[in-house]
Amino acid sequence: MRKTLYLKFILAYVIFGLFGFAVVATFVDNMTMEHLKRERADALYKEATLIANTYAADLYDNETSLDTVKKQLDALDTYLSATLWIINPSGRMILDSRNPLDLEHETVISDFDPTITGSSHYTIGNFFDSFEDEQMSVFAPITSNYKVRGYVVIHYPMSNLEESCNNLLNISYLMLVILFLLSMIILIFFTEMVYLPLRKITEATEQYAAGNMHYEFQVDSEDEIGYLAASLSYMASEIARAEDDQKKFVANVSHDFRSPLTSIKGYLEAMIDGTIPEELHEKYLNIVLNETERLTKLTNSLLTLNNLNTKGMLLDKTSFDINRIIRNVAASFEGTCRRKTIAIELILTGDELLVIADIGKIQQVLYNLLDNAIKFSHQDSVIKIETTEKHNKIFVSVKDSGIGIPKDDLKLIWDRFYKSDLSRGKDKKGTGLGLSITREIIHAHGEHINVISTEGVGTEFIFSLPVTETDED
Repeated sequence: MRKTLYLKFILAYVIFGLFGFAVVATFVDNMTMEHLKRERADALYKEATLIANTYAADLYDNETSLDTVKKQLDALDTYLSATLWIINPSGRMILDSRNPLDLEHETVISDFDPTITGSSHYTIGNFFDSFEDEQMSVFAPITSNYKVRGYVVIHYPMSNLEESCNNLLNISYLMLVILFLLSMIILIFFTEMVYLPLRKITEATEQYAAGNMHYEFQVDSEDEIGYLAASLSYMASEIARAEDDQKKFVANVSHDFRSPLTSIKGYLEAMIDGTIPEELHEKYLNIVLNETERLTKLTNSLLTLNNLNTKGMLLDKTSFDINRIIRNVAASFEGTCRRKTIAIELILTGDELLVIADIGKIQQVLYNLLDNAIKFSHQDSVIKIETTEKHNKIFVSVKDSGIGIPKDDLKLIWDRFYKSDLSRGKDKKGTGLGLSITREIIHAHGEHINVISTEGVGTEFIFSLPVTETDED
């Protein structure tokens, strides 16, 4: 397409021009000639009829002389650029505008037949071999007392008509050339608005097909081609981002698996070769066990996230009391909170607040959010969990007064394996997948989760759930 589309358009443009000239040379030529014939024949017939009803009729009625009529015919000959005759029905010449009056030498048209015109009032030819060139011959009968006394015949050279036709055709050719040149504006428009953008798009697709998803191009157009270019560029950027995320994902998984595996291998080798004495084996076996638990947690988180991302994921939605689930999850962190002297304050709307959701997955969301809140809170601080109802939605808030999240990191916390610089020292065993799992679960329910955080002050996560509709009697 890159090499032939423009050539095809040029070829079509040239063919259009040649076709235009061919049409003018054939159809327009014939139509113009026919039009000139009819127009000239009508004009000459009116003149012949006028002469037949005036000068010629007076001549046959002996009301005027041959000299007088001859002078009139000569004048009309000059005016019409045509030869005028008055002849008898037998073909005998009475007057000829091109020859002087000669009564002594009689001229007779051989085989003269006034019906030669047929249904028309003119004929084209040499008029019974009277001319060397083709003539348009127009007949008008001279009548007296309802009898045809003779004919007025006007001969007009066809060469004059052909010259007029050629002049008109020359004008047509000139106009066609002008239109052909003006139509180059369309060619220029096509080049600038269609061909060049398509060439950019084609080049971009070749770059993308070669794997260069970071190739950038721009088409300054607001039509469909501009929209196509923008969509293609956006698609490439999304693919590039997905590839970068995939590479980052693999790197993060490799890093998070390599660290505990390295520790496990090192401790086991040290115990085998005696570097670690036997009386310390139990201590380091517990460390190895903790590392295996960390690997198990990471593996389970990856499987959970993969299942959540699978299209068509089924949710086991039921109606349950979200306040009760919050109380149960908070109770499960009692030991951890006691060790860090952290208090959990529950501000729940009503004794019972029914929602429609997957109870197991919502428990996981609450567990992840509360685990993060405890992990990043200071000692002797308070974590608040609050439920409110607005517009048939239940909003659950988990708010801590911990280290907070830097402003630049707020958009990144949902990414897999992401850990901010402030959290790395406090989150030794974290996988960086908890918030990604949390968001996927909430989105799977068709709801939203937002975060509000100030560095050094604290963080608040708020997510929504649909309220259970109750039947009213």
